[in-house]
Amino acid sequence: MTEQEDAETALSTPADNMPGAAEEAKNPLLVALGERVRNLRAQRGLTRKAVAVAADVSERHLANLEYGTGNASILVLQQVAGALHCSLAELVGDFTTRSPEWLLIRELLEHRSEPELRRARLALHELLSGGGSDTARHRRIALIGLRGAGKSTLGPLLARDLDVPFIELSREIETLAGCSVREIHDLYGTTAYRRYERRALEETVQIHSEVVIATPGGIVSDPATFNELLAHCTTVWLRAAPEEHMGRVLAQGDMRPMAASKEAMDDLRRILEGRAAFYSKADLTIDTSGSSLEDSLQQLRTGVRKLMTARPG
Repeated sequence: MTEQEDAETALSTPADNMPGAAEEAKNPLLVALGERVRNLRAQRGLTRKAVAVAADVSERHLANLEYGTGNASILVLQQVAGALHCSLAELVGDFTTRSPEWLLIRELLEHRSEPELRRARLALHELLSGGGSDTARHRRIALIGLRGAGKSTLGPLLARDLDVPFIELSREIETLAGCSVREIHDLYGTTAYRRYERRALEETVQIHSEVVIATPGGIVSDPATFNELLAHCTTVWLRAAPEEHMGRVLAQGDMRPMAASKEAMDDLRRILEGRAAFYSKADLTIDTSGSSLEDSLQQLRTGVRKLMTARPG
């Protein structure tokens, strides 16, 4: 059997010749996938035969895919996507294909530079929030970055310098949940934690028009919460080398990373690399690597005051 034939075999099911059994065995995910293939084919005005020829799969296998009775391999799906002139993401259910408006917006943003996308995001937020920005945004300072960057150390010192309250968002999350962050994750899972995190941020923003907030390192992982943070706070990324992050966590008495030090460092580097693109959306970046507490505080104080002066709330 050739590689192509082997890939196509995955589209067949034992129930092909048993309509009643096939209907019962249909997987909702495969049914939805098949419907998207049919809709995309219809939108492009292509016959099933034309798509099958272009994708180099048999018409029968394509029919199985369209009616949710065949589980296609990723390679076959890629070929079908190519035949339909769409991305694999669109074929398997990219949410930006749900309506013509989504598609048109996506087309406008396609291939834009990061600065252009940022301007578009800010313009959309202003438009959708009623045409006005949060006038207190530049008086709320949110420190972002991985654990060990200095948020909990530098945050209270900056708040004292600015004569505003200091909020540790993790503590607010624990107050809302009535248990520790670790217990939230263990008992209720990450989804529940993200809900508490979003609620804690929203309440902090509503209560305080002037504040310094130390945020959890993973706050950038939830786009909705991070959008909220960017819209209502001036953000500062406290950046440091992975080794310094790890060293500071150990200095705080948390020995858990030492359980598998090499793996922990590798994980830390991957997390930092994965989040750097989001952290870099901050209004200001302060690199604390190799700097004393006094030097880091001076950089932070100077940078924040400059932002507040240049763009008053």
